Amino acid sequence: MVSSASGSKNPVKGLLGLGFWVQGFRCFPWLAVNFFLKDGLRVDPSTLQLLQNSVNLPMVGKPLYGVISDAVYIRCQHRIPYIAIGAFLQAFSWLAIAVLSRSNISIFSVTLYLLLSNLGASIAEVANDAIVAEVGKQPSKSTKSSASGEIQSFVWAAASAGGVLGNLVGGIAVTSYSPQVMFLCFGLILAVQFLVTIGVRESSLNLPRSSSDVGIRKQFSQLSVVLRNSKIAHSITWLAASYTISPALTGTMFFYQTQYLKVNSSVLGISKVFGQVAMLLWSIIYNRQLKSVPAWKLIAAIQATMAAFMVSDALFVKGIYRNMGVPDPVYIVVFSGLSEVLFMVKILPFMVLMTQLCPPGCEGSLMAFVASAIALSLIVSGYLGVALASCVGVSGNDFSGFPMALLIQAICTLVPVYWSSRIPDDRTSSSDKEE
Repeated sequence: MVSSASGSKNPVKGLLGLGFWVQGFRCFPWLAVNFFLKDGLRVDPSTLQLLQNSVNLPMVGKPLYGVISDAVYIRCQHRIPYIAIGAFLQAFSWLAIAVLSRSNISIFSVTLYLLLSNLGASIAEVANDAIVAEVGKQPSKSTKSSASGEIQSFVWAAASAGGVLGNLVGGIAVTSYSPQVMFLCFGLILAVQFLVTIGVRESSLNLPRSSSDVGIRKQFSQLSVVLRNSKIAHSITWLAASYTISPALTGTMFFYQTQYLKVNSSVLGISKVFGQVAMLLWSIIYNRQLKSVPAWKLIAAIQATMAAFMVSDALFVKGIYRNMGVPDPVYIVVFSGLSEVLFMVKILPFMVLMTQLCPPGCEGSLMAFVASAIALSLIVSGYLGVALASCVGVSGNDFSGFPMALLIQAICTLVPVYWSSRIPDDRTSSSDKEE
């Protein structure tokens, strides 16, 4: 089978566009997962958030997947096979959940399949990110500079487009169809991705040639050398700390909106669509206007904005906006949508910086390590959020302490702004790579 991507004018963009679009569309089944756990399995807010974060544990293993992808070739290819394996594991997991009988559905079985799905997603994302890093080192056709910002913005836009469609369709579908029907639909989409991917030959992508006999041990050694680069180490440490230090309250907010405010699921879907559209616009604005701005300034500004939105959420829970005449659904669509994506917005300039700092031959390993650090930080943040909600007395029926939890979250989020100078100026990154 020959994919449309391989026969297109730009097979790299075709492959990456499909991969990142599917990655963005993953919000479609995950929106159903939240309702499936809350309404089908009757979990409480703390259990929901624990599950949301625990099933992301396979993401922590991304450095291992990256090293294997860099060092172990399958039929003379070291990117395409891993994307195919990842798509297959995801398709199997979602289709398995979709066909589970009611007697076999349990928190344990669903958790196992979600873990397997995220394992597949992790493997595919590592390979896709490595291709982005490799392509980003090549000269841009329109300028003499590297294409890192251009390709990063392209895949960001593809993921955002998938997220817009996934949230829009998901918000409507979750009110009309059972979650398992949605799982079935996404599983079939992943099956199509698998079939398309195995029809692509890696040689058609014109990626930089590298040795196929590096070996896993040597690849780990190279990654260790890269991580000793002070610019890279300080940047990754700051990013990980900025997520870890801020307790996540996503599960609690989901319960507050759906259980306490009785907000329709379509409103949540539209809210996520609004956020994804904002991400899409951000990728365009960044590529056209902000690439010349130092990464640390952009990231620090985004971090401060996140804290401001958390304070706004506390005012929302207190009913301040409601008393001012702002309907709850309007606030949720606009502010909650933007607040949710701000956690991811700062990754774009950071990944462009990492692409510029990354030495040749270690793209998959370094990008995977960064993704792993982010994943682990978000998991710890989620667990801290559960502890924080418990400390202030938040439960499925009592949200009186929720505003205090949000204010504590805002303070914690603002703290890393004072360390943002640890992130290097990406305009000097070319010389840093040679250190």
